[in-house]
Amino acid sequence: MKVDGRHFRSIWLEPDGWSVGAIDQRRLPHEFIVAKLTTADEAGEAIRSMLVRGAPLIGATAAYGMALAMRADASDAALERAGKMLLATRPTAINLKWAVDEMQRALAPLAASARAEAAYARACEIADEDVEINREIGRHGFGLIETIAATKKAGEVVNVLTHCNAGWLATVDWGTATSPIYHAHDRGVPIHVWVDETRPRNQGASLTAWELGHHGVPHTVIPDNTGGHLMQHRMVDLAIVGTDRVAANGDVCNKIGTYLKALAARDNSVPFYVALPSPTIDFSIDDGVRQIPIEQRAAAEVTHLTGRTADGRIETVRVVPDGSSVANFGFDVTPARLVTGLITERGVLKPERAALASAFPERSTV
Repeated sequence: MKVDGRHFRSIWLEPDGWSVGAIDQRRLPHEFIVAKLTTADEAGEAIRSMLVRGAPLIGATAAYGMALAMRADASDAALERAGKMLLATRPTAINLKWAVDEMQRALAPLAASARAEAAYARACEIADEDVEINREIGRHGFGLIETIAATKKAGEVVNVLTHCNAGWLATVDWGTATSPIYHAHDRGVPIHVWVDETRPRNQGASLTAWELGHHGVPHTVIPDNTGGHLMQHRMVDLAIVGTDRVAANGDVCNKIGTYLKALAARDNSVPFYVALPSPTIDFSIDDGVRQIPIEQRAAAEVTHLTGRTADGRIETVRVVPDGSSVANFGFDVTPARLVTGLITERGVLKPERAALASAFPERSTV
């Protein structure tokens, strides 16, 4: 997508043909900084520290991390070691495991001398595939927005509510939940986005608002607890969120607070859609609420806030009293019964095993 008129992906292979460039999302929205990853350990730390984040982008970064590992040491031991290291960085996003498995499946049968070249080729394919998958998600999701737009009076906008950042910054390009929004905006459909701030890391306020603004999409940042009020007053036409893992039964794991939005949407008859690439489906899990591991993150994400002061300095301040205990669950699970539909690269599906397995038979048997 575009940053001040210039096209960017969130991650890419540098012109030297081996190092990896990535937007440092920890610095947004106040600074646009490109990081350079030169080792598998640096790729792992980029995932762990959330320099990169979002399930599809985590997967692409892991793939590039495996390529960097093979460039340094293409032995069987190094292949296994790199995979284990990367898998340990984040527990919830299933795309991470999918990408590592893909790389190991492609590389393990090869001679060590052939692994580095093959690793880079497959990592670049995974990145390119993600772009095309998300483009297709946007195409199918655009149909939902277009249908709502057709019911509007002249000049009225379609109001979409989203949560966290499921934008192009969370993928290689286009985004998942934002891809239908970008398709609609680029085709001239009047659209407006309600952007949840998404505490505690404020990824809606800092990332989604930043990318929508740079692409020219009208939007409004709202406190997390505002969505229900907006829905009650018919100010939301549909909700579209992303996901870090979808269970085989259609349960959806996404950033903490998503479940509450789905409950409000159901109570107010607002369609609630989840946009996802197929690598996010985990057919090994049948009950998302009971089986999906939920990452618990550092207390400092809750106790402290970082922002720009009036004189331009970036400062971090404490907002919670000393001595107060903190629980920081990173994700929650929305039961399939609250999901209107799953927007995938192969169409809008019912949130149920039969529909997912029919659309993605090659994955349902893995």
